[in-house]
Amino acid sequence: MTAFVEMRGVSKGFDSASGRVHVLEDVNLEVAEGEFVAIVGYSGSGKTTLMSLLAGLIKPDSGTVSVSGKPVLGPGPDRGVVFQNYSLLPWLTVFENIQLAVDQVFAHDTEASRRARTERYVQLVNLTHAKDRKPGQLSGGMRQRVSVARALAMDPKVLLLDEPLGALDALTRGTLQSEIERIWQADRKTVVMITNDVDEAVLLADRIIPLSAGPRATLGPAVAVDIERPRDRKALNHHPEFKHVRSRVIEYLLGSAARRRAARGQAQPESALASGAGA
Repeated sequence: MTAFVEMRGVSKGFDSASGRVHVLEDVNLEVAEGEFVAIVGYSGSGKTTLMSLLAGLIKPDSGTVSVSGKPVLGPGPDRGVVFQNYSLLPWLTVFENIQLAVDQVFAHDTEASRRARTERYVQLVNLTHAKDRKPGQLSGGMRQRVSVARALAMDPKVLLLDEPLGALDALTRGTLQSEIERIWQADRKTVVMITNDVDEAVLLADRIIPLSAGPRATLGPAVAVDIERPRDRKALNHHPEFKHVRSRVIEYLLGSAARRRAARGQAQPESALASGAGA
């Protein structure tokens, strides 16, 4: 596999009142162009730190991060990021929130071209009927669609999804999972998604990579998801490959948590993974 997104020997920590907290240690990641990879881990294991490193929002203490063979030195339009909290400007409409990103990235295009690009991505996420509404007039799921459209409209090389559905109710989350797969099938962007929901990862990803329990979290062995697309959520539960993949990911995560507890001398089990990741 030729790496399009790559992390080599990446470690990252932060200073705290009690000393240095080592969040990630010796993280190695390779993602091929056009691949959809999901990174799954416990809450607090360092998933958002890993995503912030890929986005260029923070720098590693050691190691390298690169996209398309070029080092990541800061944020850039080659990486579109969708956060859990939407990050929309409340005084702008759906159309204007998306157009703002388009105007920044494609400043040298004609106004008509930029407007057509914005319209295309409003349509892609099925929000044409709501394009003149402001975020306060939208449901949580609709706001997240705007965030996805804004990121895609920048035509990034990589789409980074940082637990984008974590704040949604179960019904809306299921709808948005289907939307994300549909959009990915249409554009075939390289996607790295962070989630704590194993079932969500199996539904969407080509490969799942578990992140061990922190501190000093690192990536475990990747698990390929060899299930034909499009994937039906209900049928998936009865697919033998679904059970196999799910079991491998959860076994690694539970094992990493047990080893971490043993190292700390703890007897009580840590809290279970979020929805869909329990044993």
